[in-house]
Amino acid sequence: MSNAQPAETPPQSSIRKVVFASTIGTTVEWYDFFLFGSAAALVFGEAFFGEIGGTTGTLYSFMVYALGFFARPLGGIIFGHYGDKVGRKQMLVISLLMMGAGTFAIGLLPTYAQVGILAPILLIVCRLLQGFAVGGEWGGAVLMAAEHGDSSRRGFWTSWVQAGVPAGNLVAAAVLWVLAFTLSDDQFQSWGWRVAFLLSAVLVGVGMWVRLTLEESPVFAAARDELAEKTDTHMPIIEVVKRYPREILIAMGMRTAENISYYLFTVISLTYLADFMGADKQVGINGVLIGSAIQVVLVPAIGLLSDRVGRRPLYLIGAVGVGVWGFFFFGLLEDGSGLAVATAVTVGLVFHSLMYAPQAAFFAELFGTSVRYSGASIGYQLASVFAGALAPIIALALLGDVSSPNTMAVGVYLAVAAAITVVAVLFSIETRGSSLDHDRVAGETDVDTSATRPS
Repeated sequence: MSNAQPAETPPQSSIRKVVFASTIGTTVEWYDFFLFGSAAALVFGEAFFGEIGGTTGTLYSFMVYALGFFARPLGGIIFGHYGDKVGRKQMLVISLLMMGAGTFAIGLLPTYAQVGILAPILLIVCRLLQGFAVGGEWGGAVLMAAEHGDSSRRGFWTSWVQAGVPAGNLVAAAVLWVLAFTLSDDQFQSWGWRVAFLLSAVLVGVGMWVRLTLEESPVFAAARDELAEKTDTHMPIIEVVKRYPREILIAMGMRTAENISYYLFTVISLTYLADFMGADKQVGINGVLIGSAIQVVLVPAIGLLSDRVGRRPLYLIGAVGVGVWGFFFFGLLEDGSGLAVATAVTVGLVFHSLMYAPQAAFFAELFGTSVRYSGASIGYQLASVFAGALAPIIALALLGDVSSPNTMAVGVYLAVAAAITVVAVLFSIETRGSSLDHDRVAGETDVDTSATRPS
């Protein structure tokens, strides 16, 4: 890649098309992924674990939910490997198809009452397929936006892809809200929840139609010729671990508080209200719905701000914020009112957005072109195993008995996660405005960090 010339910045309309395609596909995939989390909190304990039911059944549902996170690193490795070898676009199309297939299948699964132990086994298979697909989705979608856009607005363009995540949660929560509002509890528990999963077929069709019209990333295309010369020897997963170990660890550390806090604010809030507080499930869904709607708008605004003030300061504020907010979060949930619940979730997601909005550009800028898909995906997805996968399980274990939940322990848990992220950010460099035309694997000059520190 030393002879490759930086690709010219495409027209704004081209960038907007890429960003829209990446965002709509990400929204669809995360609709599928978050729908499982919401259903695990509300339905799956009874549907797939039979007579166990109650909080124990919900805990088992969250264990299956966690399996999707364990499949994500494998998806990140495999999709990242081929994304760095043959291109970003093909991997995005495949990941979307796989995700849609897994989600649609869940809507057709028999329950424990119908087939016994086979029901949770089939649920696990579908969940693993979801996790594998999502593991390859994020890196490809982010890189398509980052590598098409210009360096001065990279935080803004990639933050739209990030906004696809709360948008997916927003759509999932909205569908569940409509179903819960129009159906009785018995109808929702017996068949209503399936509608939300079957609807994914329509959303996947829209996402596929848009993504198939994209062109390959210009940064990758410019490097393709040189990469083709070393196709047999180019092993992105090995090269990224060898050349960028520090960056992988930093990405994982930065991901810790962001990932844990998100699932506490959106998934555990539903379980806490329903199982511990005995509140109407509609109250929790409404809170997540409001918080997600605000986050969809807020994330691009913070992404734009990160292009002006830098990625690091915003990330630090967000990490400290979630660490502190964890001690107030459950107190507001215990109030039980719609306003208090919405405030608890929304404030938490505002702090989360300060980390999540600049994260896509930050991670993309850490790695060279020939291993960028692998590096960004591995750093992002490996942390998900230790953070998001275990967050609902650890939180439920820390809360303990429903009659006297230990909310302080969960606050401490989130504060420790925040401290890890703060340390990772302090060890990072500011990458705002840096060029993506760098690669340690190809022997090119790496990012000029002296020119990219906050002014």
